[in-house]
Amino acid sequence: MASTDTTTANPFLLPALPLLAAPTNKETRRLFVAATRMNDGKTTTCLGLFAALQAIHPRVGFIKPVGQRFIEVQGQHVDEDSHLLDTVFNVRVPLESMSPVTVDGTFTRRYLKNPGPMLAQLKDKICRAFDRVSWEKDFTLIEGTGHAGVGSVFDLSNASVAHLLNAKVILVCPGGIGRPIDEIALNKALFDQTGVEVIGAILNKVAPDKIPIVSEYAGLGLKRLGVPLLGVLPVQPMLSAPNLVQIAEEIGGQWLNGRKAGTKQRVARVVIGAMSANGIMDYLQPGTLIITPGDRDDIILAATATARLAGGSAIAGLVLTNDVPPHAKIAELLAQTDIPVIAAKEESYFITSKIFGMTVKTQPQDTDKIPVIKKLITEHVDLKALLARV
Repeated sequence: MASTDTTTANPFLLPALPLLAAPTNKETRRLFVAATRMNDGKTTTCLGLFAALQAIHPRVGFIKPVGQRFIEVQGQHVDEDSHLLDTVFNVRVPLESMSPVTVDGTFTRRYLKNPGPMLAQLKDKICRAFDRVSWEKDFTLIEGTGHAGVGSVFDLSNASVAHLLNAKVILVCPGGIGRPIDEIALNKALFDQTGVEVIGAILNKVAPDKIPIVSEYAGLGLKRLGVPLLGVLPVQPMLSAPNLVQIAEEIGGQWLNGRKAGTKQRVARVVIGAMSANGIMDYLQPGTLIITPGDRDDIILAATATARLAGGSAIAGLVLTNDVPPHAKIAELLAQTDIPVIAAKEESYFITSKIFGMTVKTQPQDTDKIPVIKKLITEHVDLKALLARV
């Protein structure tokens, strides 16, 4: 009888590799960056830390083991933060290894139907990816997803993944005194329970004049938890300021003019053009986005005239609402300027609410943000103290 052992029958078929339960790399220094909530500045911190670490260690790796916001790159789902780091720093490792697990809309349901085997495979994938990104590296930066418990539903919480990769953790939290201490205590409890050491905290988005008092009293409160305060980052409004391309995507708008200029224009202020043309004149300034119905010819003409006098766009842009296009003659005048103009179907207050509710993430094309982020970390985080604890 012929053997049913396919490995014996086919000498070219290699046996399956055993699943890894931990990375084989034990030497590369590593740090896991988590946050107390979503959108607390974790990605910004990772960008700045990566740049700072490169100034100390010539070979730095990066991985985001579990990603919940992904894009498609060359036919693969890749976490957007991994793509961002690779674009900015040219990390020189396979992008798929920097983003081994991405959570799509059906991921959790698939997992809950078959948790045991799927968990073993996911852990193996993360461990092999970590070994790949850490190969011949002096230091590997690991970015988590949200707070300590995110991912618990499929047994890959930040705490569990940090434990799997044998990494120590720093927590990023919005600034203040009482609230960050409470939130760090809550997150630290889960890391402690999982056997992961929290070696420090970074407080983010603090008003510059509040930094001394926050540093003193938050530092005292965190010290009682056994968590050193490693840095307090001043708020940087431009990091949360969207450009017109991002706004157009958010509101589902259609470009009418100045799209190229819109990639460079950051919106620092939003004004609803419900007043007269005379009243709008004081708001026609750089960084201001005017939201007004498309039939407000007086406001559009005021913006056009100001742009001509200034020799360029005097405002960040115009959003024309209510699905009303400008008059053909007005459109011709706009086309003679570089004012970014977007048409939207909804009314002004709805559009304004959507813009104010945006989550503005740093993107690869945000080249103006990267130097600000690097400077933020190098000037306000005690890297020496951080590295001494890793």
